[in-house]
Amino acid sequence: MRSRPSPWRARYQQRFAAPQTVVVQPTTWCNLDCQYCYLPFRKLTHHMPLEVAETLAQAVAQFDDNGQPIGIVWHGGEPLAVGQQKFAALLAPFDALRRAGRIHHYVQTNATLITETWCDLLAAYDVRVGVSIDGPAALNAERVDLRGKPAFDRILGGIAHLREQGIPFSVISVVGTLGIAMPEELLEFLSSLGGHSVGFNIEEIEGVNTDRQPPTAVQAEEFWRRTLTWTRAHPGAPAVREVERLAEYLQLIRSGRRTEWDERRLDPIPTVSWKGDVVLLSPELADTAAPEYGDFLAGNILDRPLHEILRNAHRLRYVRDFLTGLDRCQSACEFFDFCRGAQAANRFFENGDLTTTETNYCRVSRQALVTALSTLATKEAAA
Repeated sequence: MRSRPSPWRARYQQRFAAPQTVVVQPTTWCNLDCQYCYLPFRKLTHHMPLEVAETLAQAVAQFDDNGQPIGIVWHGGEPLAVGQQKFAALLAPFDALRRAGRIHHYVQTNATLITETWCDLLAAYDVRVGVSIDGPAALNAERVDLRGKPAFDRILGGIAHLREQGIPFSVISVVGTLGIAMPEELLEFLSSLGGHSVGFNIEEIEGVNTDRQPPTAVQAEEFWRRTLTWTRAHPGAPAVREVERLAEYLQLIRSGRRTEWDERRLDPIPTVSWKGDVVLLSPELADTAAPEYGDFLAGNILDRPLHEILRNAHRLRYVRDFLTGLDRCQSACEFFDFCRGAQAANRFFENGDLTTTETNYCRVSRQALVTALSTLATKEAAA
């Protein structure tokens, strides 16, 4: 007699697609000590053994080829801190997949270590670069090195190398209580850097960053309203990630293609640590002590194949709790149609429980964006 399928498996498959992104931690160590950083082990020097990269490349090769390349995102500590020789060795096992168009490499970096020879390596492997910088010097002041010295000039130096060598890059900016009141200055500066897109991460309570006061929803709505106004006035400026996502949603709805949006499922975002441990749902959950959730560990790729870890994701308590939280969001939140209710890490770090719903992240990064657009539209209609 054939056994009945697990209801949890069905619920998981309804919400989640096959991975389109794999986050990889080549090292725990970072050469900066940003005051808002959430990473607990950024001062420890652990580098990924080549065996982990080789095993992961073999696992990714077994993913179904649906015509969309999988993003291999090399993300902190500071990925470039492993050095050029080691980074090239970690990229090498994926090269057949890259040449076949099965994967794209991405790296999120503070740019302080980028040199001309680093640019040569990034270009050789077609690595898409994201640079973390929070704005002009005054807004970037919390990005300091291990001696407490500002990293601003070194970040600009790395960006200059990228521009000189013709390496495209995007920018991600952490927006704190100072920057939230200065969107125009922030946008003007970030646009001047020469990147193709800008993303704003409004400061969050997560990881070991728990004692600071993040921006409020009122501040965030004003920030997004002024950001929307600025982007409309500067059509040639780099795309703003959050604005583009909202615009895509509205375009699909208005053009009668709602089904395309509704059918999109979440990415489980497997995150592979330097030693092969796998965490699902949010990279920020990696290295988090949470006995009630088994420290969010789903397995280790040196012990279990990644496809098996993913196939059994619905068995994990924290995944089940998150699915429950998603159901509750969908039934209660008017913003769910746009937001889709992700951000597992924020639920845990803010509320201590993945079955919960609204977080400050929701309020400042999703809800405030929508209400800002609504406010602008209302004012324009009344004018």
